Amino acid sequence: MPMNCDVAIIGGGPGGSTLGTYLKKYAPYLKVAIFERETFPRDHVGESQLPIISYYLDEMGVWDKVEAAGFPIKIGATYRWGRTKELWDFNFVPKAKFEDDPRPGRFEGQRRLTAFQVDRAIYDEILLNHAAELGCRVFQDTKVTQINTEGDRVTGLQLESGESVKARYYIDASGHSGVLRRAMNVPLETPSGLQNIAIWDYWQNADWAEEIGVGGTRIQILSVGFGWLWFIPLSATRTSVGLVLPAEYFKKSGKRPQEIYDEALGCEDRIKSLMTHAVSEGSLQTTKDWSFVSTRLYGENWFLVGESAGFADPILSAGLSITHAAAREAAFSIIELERGQIDAKWLKEEYAKIQTNRVRTHIRFADYWYSANEQFSDLKDYTAKIAEQAGLDLSPDKAWAWLAQGGFIDDSLTAGVGGYTFGAVKSLGTFISPMQFENPLTKNNVFTINLEGSHEEDRAAYRDGSVIRFKAHVRNGKMWPIQGVFEVLFYILSRFKNLPGFLKELNRLAEANSQDENFRIWVYDNVPSAMEALIADGWIIPSYNPSLPLAAGGKEDECMQWHHGLQ
Repeated sequence: MPMNCDVAIIGGGPGGSTLGTYLKKYAPYLKVAIFERETFPRDHVGESQLPIISYYLDEMGVWDKVEAAGFPIKIGATYRWGRTKELWDFNFVPKAKFEDDPRPGRFEGQRRLTAFQVDRAIYDEILLNHAAELGCRVFQDTKVTQINTEGDRVTGLQLESGESVKARYYIDASGHSGVLRRAMNVPLETPSGLQNIAIWDYWQNADWAEEIGVGGTRIQILSVGFGWLWFIPLSATRTSVGLVLPAEYFKKSGKRPQEIYDEALGCEDRIKSLMTHAVSEGSLQTTKDWSFVSTRLYGENWFLVGESAGFADPILSAGLSITHAAAREAAFSIIELERGQIDAKWLKEEYAKIQTNRVRTHIRFADYWYSANEQFSDLKDYTAKIAEQAGLDLSPDKAWAWLAQGGFIDDSLTAGVGGYTFGAVKSLGTFISPMQFENPLTKNNVFTINLEGSHEEDRAAYRDGSVIRFKAHVRNGKMWPIQGVFEVLFYILSRFKNLPGFLKELNRLAEANSQDENFRIWVYDNVPSAMEALIADGWIIPSYNPSLPLAAGGKEDECMQWHHGLQ
């Protein structure tokens, strides 16, 4: 007899375990089975996270377990990149403001702004065990060898053991393997000119580049003559050290992976000094690192999740963020399909649109980073070609700025790009590109909504196990979502164009919602960056009226310098 379940998930990594956890949390009646071909724990590349993942882990009820594992707290990264040979730091939390809180800590305060650097052998097992504790049936060392289909419908899975599986929904969370994707003959697109490979190993007893507070540090991203190195502490004693370089360069070098890896480590003095006493675990691994997007992400009763759906270069550490987000949104979509109250085709199309846009945005942003590095000078002209495809005639230098500034409000309903906040993009421009950003409220005090040439669309927001349909204004690929902080800004600016009226109404709303922590975190605290992103995307036209006051300026670390003007 076949094994029967409601949702069959191929792959027990973060995509599969996250999806299973959300299904059991918000729809515990569903029978969920996860089939993982390997036996955990096992190593996996992709250890550096972005802060958004911590929110997912908290929502899943697993943040405390991850924190208890003692992974280093990532407060940012140190780079040698772009037009300067100097080191520069990018921070989620300014080093001077990172407090020496004891560990294990709680998901509050500064920990909401930081990320983890995870040993995937431990991290992935924590997530998979958590999914099992919530009621998912987990099968390790269980390989799916065949996908049975009828047209665009999956009718069952065949396991290596000879057993079969019948389900109502099937999920491909198998990563690069794309087990179900390949069975459904889904073509891939490669929208980037980048074709890199990665070579990495794990080391014991390497020094941390910097110890910040209790357990805090930065990853190291350092250019070498033919690529770049990552240096990611995973624990007090274990470190992941990898090399990314163009596949064509590696091919022409005629060298073996170990040779070119050792050469890269030997020519980077900062990394070499950190590894004076380090000992290799002798587990050198390689993989191709080519960005791609699947042309389809769903079918009649199946979804692609995480790297089976698309992959972007790891330079900005967004791989796990994309995977966790996709798994969450796929789970909520399945729950809504079960409820039957929202059109099924729209639900699936929104899921696919969001995932595709997210991956493509990150690919574009990664290309921008590479184009700004002299070690990848062959991509400089390529950035202008990307702009040309969008109907823009730009020089390579101007194309750099366009790539970084295009569409700051993303499909996750945040002000940012490629998984990074608007403030992070501005700080990036300080070191890499000729981008210029100015505080709009120190020179302007009138703000006019500009919807000319836009149209309205129904878009999806994912919240508390539900998919919420909301309106968004869309123009030239850019979006003003009437949701969250952007809805609040639309409401206020539709009534108050001048700065005093704007601030008065914002503070009235803050007072009315003073007991709602979510309002402070997701709306009030995000007003500065959301406002600036709307101006950068052309939705708000700022101007100056000499009879009205301006917000106070000042040099601060925050992405906006007028936040204190809201108090």
